[in-house]
Amino acid sequence: MINIEDILPVYKVENKAILSRRGDITIIYKLGLPDIFTQSGQEYEALHHAWIKAIKVLPRHSIVHKRDIFIRAGYHGKPGQSASFLAEASEAYFEGRPYLEHTCYILLTIQPGNRKAASSGYSGLMRKSPVPGQALNEQLYSDFMEKAGAFERILTDSGFISMQRLTDDELAGTKSQSGIIEQYCFLQGENERPVIKDVHLKDEIRIGDNHCQLFTLSDVEDLPSLCGSRVNYDKYSTDKTKFSIGFASPLGLLLDCNHIYNQFIFIGDAQKTLKGLEKKRLRLQSLSAYSRENAIARDATSDFLNEAIAEQRLPVKAHFNVMTWTSDPKQIQEIRNKVGSAMAQMDASGKQETDGAPQIWWAGLPGNAADFPMNDTFDTFLEQATCFLNLESNYRSAQSGFGIRLGDRLSGKPVRADISDEPMKKGFITNRNKMILGPSGSGKSFFTNHMVNSYYEQGSHIVLVDVGHSYKGLCDLVGGYYFTYEENNPIRFNPFYIAKGEVLDIEKKESLKTLLLALWKKENENFARSEYVAISNAITLYYRHLAKHPNIFPGFNSFYDFLMEEYLVVLENGKVKEKDFDIANLLYVLNPYYKGGEFDYLLNATENLDLLNERFIVFELDNIKSHEILFPVVTIIIMEVFISKMRKLPKNVRKVILIEEAWKAIAKDGMAEYIKYLFKTVRKFFGEAIVVTQEVEDILSSPIIKQAIVNNSDCKILLDQSKYQNKFDDVQELLGLTEKEKALILSMNKANHPSYKYKEVFISLGGQSSKVYRTEVSPSEYYAYTTEAAEKAKVLEYAERYGSMGKGIAAMVNKQSN
Repeated sequence: MINIEDILPVYKVENKAILSRRGDITIIYKLGLPDIFTQSGQEYEALHHAWIKAIKVLPRHSIVHKRDIFIRAGYHGKPGQSASFLAEASEAYFEGRPYLEHTCYILLTIQPGNRKAASSGYSGLMRKSPVPGQALNEQLYSDFMEKAGAFERILTDSGFISMQRLTDDELAGTKSQSGIIEQYCFLQGENERPVIKDVHLKDEIRIGDNHCQLFTLSDVEDLPSLCGSRVNYDKYSTDKTKFSIGFASPLGLLLDCNHIYNQFIFIGDAQKTLKGLEKKRLRLQSLSAYSRENAIARDATSDFLNEAIAEQRLPVKAHFNVMTWTSDPKQIQEIRNKVGSAMAQMDASGKQETDGAPQIWWAGLPGNAADFPMNDTFDTFLEQATCFLNLESNYRSAQSGFGIRLGDRLSGKPVRADISDEPMKKGFITNRNKMILGPSGSGKSFFTNHMVNSYYEQGSHIVLVDVGHSYKGLCDLVGGYYFTYEENNPIRFNPFYIAKGEVLDIEKKESLKTLLLALWKKENENFARSEYVAISNAITLYYRHLAKHPNIFPGFNSFYDFLMEEYLVVLENGKVKEKDFDIANLLYVLNPYYKGGEFDYLLNATENLDLLNERFIVFELDNIKSHEILFPVVTIIIMEVFISKMRKLPKNVRKVILIEEAWKAIAKDGMAEYIKYLFKTVRKFFGEAIVVTQEVEDILSSPIIKQAIVNNSDCKILLDQSKYQNKFDDVQELLGLTEKEKALILSMNKANHPSYKYKEVFISLGGQSSKVYRTEVSPSEYYAYTTEAAEKAKVLEYAERYGSMGKGIAAMVNKQSN
């Protein structure tokens, strides 16, 4: 047994760099890569060119070692710490959800020019007393740091990659946290405490209880005949769209097992390499008469030299390997099959290393890339070598702390998606408005319920206008106000009510004038200026009258009494002529809303009065959407409620109005201007206007949607559009979607995981950031959001039986699980 400290090639760690015992200098960056399944073919090509440009600035004798570490993990939230019943149920549901945790590093090494190249027969692993090959050259270090800085700038300026250089503690580790060297040696995650394990290299690589397998791409014969920056992903492609993933993605997140994907690119002396190949070509030329193989090799070498000179290619040596591990020997064959299949998807055939595995593993140690056995590399150009780099990572949660809990498309792991604040700060969008398009059965109601619940739990004020009872369960659960019309319990409001301590302001006065004029005059009737002034005066005097008589309850009944008793006297004293203001006609027309009238319930509510401070309000208009009298009145009141919230609530309070299919009825009844006004001004008050529509034809036929909503909704949310696949070009043009977004939209729900029940949702933020997520919810959330009539009835039955919506849903879920 050998003590690893006796042969460890690392001499010291200082100045955020690793110095080897042979004078090699290594600096390491942690990389943030683009999210998987979010890039277009053009973006992959741009990222590929960025890698080529960055690597070309590095000096001779540099080594680029990119390491992607994928460790199977389980999602762990914060059970027991959530503020709400549904949030707690969600955390419990996703607890332990398996996924691949991905960490990516780039290790840049510069080696002294006279360093002897390693091979399978000569490696630092064999030396018992490694010593530096030469003293540290300060000029070598400063030149290397300058080139590494240029390398970092090129990659970060591309806009695809973030880079963070590791500190001394992150390189060497501390007592409480393992460093990158320990992580590699003992197969640990970056946040794990250091645990020392035995490393066996004799018959196999075994680290602690883990059996390791090493598969290499090191022979040209095993490589694919063609490579590129991207490849089509058939699972998400359609006849009309080709879905792109990175060329090496099958060896990245798509390889579902614990593994490390090592990518080595060795930059030598290009002129010296070409001279050596020229000598090889001449040697093969002289031997070509004796063997067809020699003639073929001569031609291949000649083609390589011609391309290098004509295209100004940079010749490099490269090596790629996948190291897998498992603590269960029974899984070894399954893992071999997975790796073999992944390499076959790249049209490559990997070799399982046995004899040379220890030397390759040892060379992968951070700071020891210069000890890589060069006989296990192959000659290629930089353009081809960079095709084998892994270019993608997992979905990441928003940094803002605000957002919706959605699912990673690959595994369903919960991530927080901020589709409001963070995109505004980044300049992706200029307003927070949203348009949601999803046909029946696409999961639209689940997504909208889930979204508004997420907003509510984060302190937002929500006003919902619905025509299908989609939000009844959620409203009851959070204890909101639910306004609906039923014969035995008709819809009731009190727009005249002002909370204690408040006074009549301009906004309230204007909304009351609008309401009274709408009740008095038909849409095609004009009103005179004198009538407008008279009503305005009546409202002002009425509230003065209430101040003098605090025993009078504000409402339409007392306002009507005031008009008949007090205001008539005012008009007579002011000698207002009937032709200027016909109060008798006004009283006659308003009489149905006064006590004893047909609609006396509508404007005289005595409960649910403080709508300004109520955070969750649903207006269910299904039963009155065709009513000529009730519907216009109710829409005006809704307008007043939300505008009041918009202007009176503090600016740091988010205000959200979501209009479901009711927008069609609202638009017909002369409220189109309100929708336009809403979408254009709500952003100034930290607000969001959201419209939900079901059919593509709604967009095509409605000028309101096309002009007011589409143009003023920077966030566009689409659910399953497969039924419109053959006529999606029209939708694409109307919504201004890119070809990349079209491919993402048409890929939804094409390869959903059979073990989980969910629908996918596409979210575009100003066309600059587009992504598909899972909308997967816990059983408790499912029953709170369901729109199935039988399930809704059962939920309400359980809620009544157990005393509350939360207890009823909990009982249903508990019964179902047992």
